[in-house]
Amino acid sequence: MKEPVQPFDWHRILIHDFPWMYLGEVALRTAIMFTVVLLALTISGKRSVKQLSVYELVLLIGLGSAAGDPMFYDDVPLSTPIVVFVVMMGCYKIITRLSDKNRRLRESLEGKPVYVIQNGCIETRNFDEEDLGQDELFSELRQGGIEHLGQVRLAILEPNGQLSVFRSTDDVGKPGLPILPHLLRLETDTLVVPGQYACTTCGHVQPFEGTETQPACRQCGHHHWVKAMG
Repeated sequence: MKEPVQPFDWHRILIHDFPWMYLGEVALRTAIMFTVVLLALTISGKRSVKQLSVYELVLLIGLGSAAGDPMFYDDVPLSTPIVVFVVMMGCYKIITRLSDKNRRLRESLEGKPVYVIQNGCIETRNFDEEDLGQDELFSELRQGGIEHLGQVRLAILEPNGQLSVFRSTDDVGKPGLPILPHLLRLETDTLVVPGQYACTTCGHVQPFEGTETQPACRQCGHHHWVKAMG
């Protein structure tokens, strides 16, 4: 039969039934899990790291996990999370210092700025490599007051997942792919009315005379269009 818990039993609070050498194992486990979480977040991409550096996110996950159990469970001694905190902070300091001094390491872990729009057209190769959804991209542009891609000179996906947008100096005169939902739903592969049309895949704008079925985009080769805006 399990003995009742004795309040303020400092041996149980600090180490419980574990030998003191067990704290060394805790330190090793923590360093390994820091590396595992760091790699997992690096692989998962920028969408998971938004507004926090990957190192800060790893630190928050690790410290949050370490702090929770000893608050609730009497058989989790305080010494183990203390070791976890010390090792996590040490790993954080070491990896951030190495990252600051080594550009290649920093880019491999945090990523680097990627151009996703240039001169009103989507950089489809970079766009696909970043696993960024078109709906998500258009949503962020709309929140910045953008109605069509002709208004965008440059859009850069930053290492922290934020989108930096540089507007064109000629908002009205340059036609572009409309990004308003009700206009995007009008996409078609058959162009009946003459005019300028934007490719719904890359945003490239081409003029058409009308009565054309499945015309190909000169930039990406796709066949779906909407009337260009602007």
